[in-house]
Amino acid sequence: MSDDIRQQVRTIVAEQAMIDVEQVTPDSTMDDLGLDSLGLVEIVFAIEEQFGVSVPYNANEPNSEDFDISSVKAVEDGVIKLVAEKG
Repeated sequence: MSDDIRQQVRTIVAEQAMIDVEQVTPDSTMDDLGLDSLGLVEIVFAIEEQFGVSVPYNANEPNSEDFDISSVKAVEDGVIKLVAEKG
């Protein structure tokens, strides 16, 4: 289940960055992938739609502790946690 979520998150990130999913690694940061704040918001919307969760991300406070977007792995972990909490 979690591997499937990780792959889906990478696909969403790759689509927003307009790159091949193979270029998205767990260690990639959003800056590495050329994503700006609008790209991050689009990723959050896509994740919410894909997984039926509400991501506690505030574009005005992107470094807030609620949802870590420092790397692809951090986003994957956050989504896995949200999906698990949703049940």
